[in-house]
Amino acid sequence: MSVVTNTTTIGAIEAPSRRNTELVLLAFAVAIPVFAYLNVGLAMDGKVPAGMLGYGAGLSLLAGVAHLVVRKFAPYADPLLLPLATLLNGLGLVLIWRLDQSPRLIQLAKIVTKSEYNPAAPGQLLNSAIGVALFVVVLVVLKDHRVLQRYTYISMAVALFLLILPMFFPAKNGAKIWITLPGLGSLQPGEFAKIIIAVFFSGYLMVKRDALALASRRFMGLYLPRGRDLGPILGIWAISILILVFETDLGTSLLFFGLFVVMLYVATERTSWIVFGLLMSVGGAVGVATFQSHVQSRVNAWLDPFACYETSGACQQIGDALLSFGSGGTLGTGLGQGNSDLIGFAANADFILTTIGEELGLAGTMAVLMIYALIVERGVRTALATRDPFGKLLAIGLSSAFAIQVFVVAGGVMGLIPLTGMTMPFVAYGGSSVLANWALIGILIRISDTARRPAPAPAPSPDAEMTQVVRP
Repeated sequence: MSVVTNTTTIGAIEAPSRRNTELVLLAFAVAIPVFAYLNVGLAMDGKVPAGMLGYGAGLSLLAGVAHLVVRKFAPYADPLLLPLATLLNGLGLVLIWRLDQSPRLIQLAKIVTKSEYNPAAPGQLLNSAIGVALFVVVLVVLKDHRVLQRYTYISMAVALFLLILPMFFPAKNGAKIWITLPGLGSLQPGEFAKIIIAVFFSGYLMVKRDALALASRRFMGLYLPRGRDLGPILGIWAISILILVFETDLGTSLLFFGLFVVMLYVATERTSWIVFGLLMSVGGAVGVATFQSHVQSRVNAWLDPFACYETSGACQQIGDALLSFGSGGTLGTGLGQGNSDLIGFAANADFILTTIGEELGLAGTMAVLMIYALIVERGVRTALATRDPFGKLLAIGLSSAFAIQVFVVAGGVMGLIPLTGMTMPFVAYGGSSVLANWALIGILIRISDTARRPAPAPAPSPDAEMTQVVRP
């Protein structure tokens, strides 16, 4: 007796999309801020806040729309990036709303503006909605991240234009980092420039990495680059110093130069670039601080925040921040029960981390920083999984820009480095920051979708379409 078996070509095994995992994590990412909102209301007024249901519904709607778009247009994307960004954005809205309830900030605003106090939380919720809309646009329009490689030098021109533009507008709080547009309010172009400059660095280094990796001599265990290959890093160093001089913007200078050095190291695997970058950044900052009074005041406040406590606003802010962190202890005073609002107008922007440090303590601060670290880790993981070199550099560049911004903000507020004036991504008040970081997450999700997408099944061969196997 014989058995005839028909076999056909077997395609590739379908990889799991992990969208259901993302949906479950999004539920937690929405529930945690809503619970925090409830805690703030009970701590400050002793009752459930009236806007809790509206806040929960709004955050759920934004998260649901973003999830549906990812499920449709990036089904194989990393399942953690969207929930982590949603959690940070939601916690930021709660913290800003908590500061809106402070009688001291309300009274200070009335004295400064000579008008009624306008709470910041509704505007931040609108900014978050626009940011999610921009996130949707990125995923729908950007079908393949490799398309951005075509605009390498155009992106350089656009980034430089955005970095130079604030020089022609009045300074705010000592730094020229804002532009004012009729009907749109103030924007911070540097937030968008970090994404665009990452595109330029990725395209440029992908082409030039072999030349930049060449070493002419070895000195003290380091491979020194050739003299003519130092041109790019010298040019970027000069631009960052000019930004620091004319805009007195230490944060953007550190972000801009640090991003290039990190990407240069990743592209060439030469430790010497890191050493040169650190030496040049320290030398440039010290040189500028000697004749820029605004930068000098921030350096003095960093060195001894209590020496000029009553004469310098920078000293008073960093001193209050350190006292706020100290009073929080390990577990914090509880949401709504701290005094970080004493810092003043910057409490919901540059210094919003002090509210976390005081009211959630060291444990809460480490938890928030861990969420940031997870976003960076998922971005690096995406870079490792990406097959094309441009995507690798772009993913590592965006992740590095995000990490550097978190470091310079948290380091400045905690007294590790001088204050920079930048905003904590997703958490601090600021429309430009929220929009730019949602766009950054959108690009990372697009790259991760390409990296995790299974390879297409091979085309079936006509000769192998039907095979007869005869068994006795």
